Amino acid sequence: MIRRKRSEPGAADLPVDVTTGWLRTARRVVSPNCDARPAGVATDLIVIHGISLPPGKFGGPWIERLFTNRLPPDRHPFFRRIETLKVSSHLVIRRGGTILQFVPFSRRAWHAGRSSYRGRKHCNDFSIGIELEGTDRRAYTDAQYRALARAVRALLGAYPTLSAERIAGHCDVAPGRKSDPGPAFDWKRFKSALAR
Repeated sequence: MIRRKRSEPGAADLPVDVTTGWLRTARRVVSPNCDARPAGVATDLIVIHGISLPPGKFGGPWIERLFTNRLPPDRHPFFRRIETLKVSSHLVIRRGGTILQFVPFSRRAWHAGRSSYRGRKHCNDFSIGIELEGTDRRAYTDAQYRALARAVRALLGAYPTLSAERIAGHCDVAPGRKSDPGPAFDWKRFKSALAR
């Protein structure tokens, strides 16, 4: 069980409205790329991703545009390859630590694709997806680790079915197909920040 001192930031500074499934203080960008979770399936996994658009570039509106089906194919050659994708994540954490929410936690975001965790297929059914703006090889920022730890602590406090022991990378649930968040993501640092 994760314990923290009262004076340190945690669930209280990023409260989750369990009625609506939204973080009250995150910037909300509603994605149409979601649907209802299967009846009776508990949300008990958090999947950490890495994303940059175009690949290796940070900033700009492109992640938001991808998750809201408004990515202009003429703006970059890579966009032509992905313009028809229908994908989303619950949260995106930008390089500066800003948190955006695209899908309420009560709904199924389309982030993991073909996936399996501990023998259970279709991870989207029972997981919350968190994207970090970054690449497999470039270090994630201090602000991102802080924001990720705050967001995950808030989720753990709001949803008793979630656990700090059930957090995986996209690479773990889709091995061979996905590599993110990659070697650049410091799991030990994240777990240490989460435990504060």
